Amino acid sequence: MTLTMHMRSASAAQISSKDVLPPRIPGVYRSFAKRGLDIGIVLLALVPVLLVMAPLCLLIMLDGHSPLYRQARIGRNGRVFRMWKLRSMVHDADARLEAHLAANPRARVEWDHAQKLRDDPRITPIGSLIRKTSLDELPQLFNVLMGDMSLVGPRPMMVDQQTLYPGTAYYAMRPGITGIWQTSLRNETSFAERAIFDARYFRELSLLTDVRLIGKTFRVVLKGTGF
Repeated sequence: MTLTMHMRSASAAQISSKDVLPPRIPGVYRSFAKRGLDIGIVLLALVPVLLVMAPLCLLIMLDGHSPLYRQARIGRNGRVFRMWKLRSMVHDADARLEAHLAANPRARVEWDHAQKLRDDPRITPIGSLIRKTSLDELPQLFNVLMGDMSLVGPRPMMVDQQTLYPGTAYYAMRPGITGIWQTSLRNETSFAERAIFDARYFRELSLLTDVRLIGKTFRVVLKGTGF
């Protein structure tokens, strides 16, 4: 309860070094076994995932859009990689966002605070559905297989968001499809407060932690609250 209240009230200026600077924690799981678990789960899920993705890609194409797109994200040690997603936005998403923020001061404040919008003009009707069910994230399993990402870790950060992020724990790990922030208070926190979640995950990283977060992810998806 105390942690929840702290995360809701903290601002970027209040995030201290003890919150965001991770200690060096060696261990077999974080050094070797976590990667093996990622590969094993992805290989087991590959066929079902492709069977789900195929009709979704067709629906997106029928809506007049290319089904897949890649976006530059920051990975471990600050390396830039291309993250795959099912397309949930219009092709001119960046231009449409800037026009919307310029015309709506409240939306600008919301975007600057959280780097997301509750009412996002870029999202297509099909995109709204696959985002709510988190199905747009399925192609990221291929990023996990390639080693760019992990099943569990910090939410992948965009390149231009680095100046907004006050922590260091993020850079010590592979970003994840799911994680503590993705399955908890993500809609109630600022972008900068993600650093608290990331440092906490770095300290608590273990097989048990990852299993619990994967289980929690299924509950989030079933509720339709998205990542």
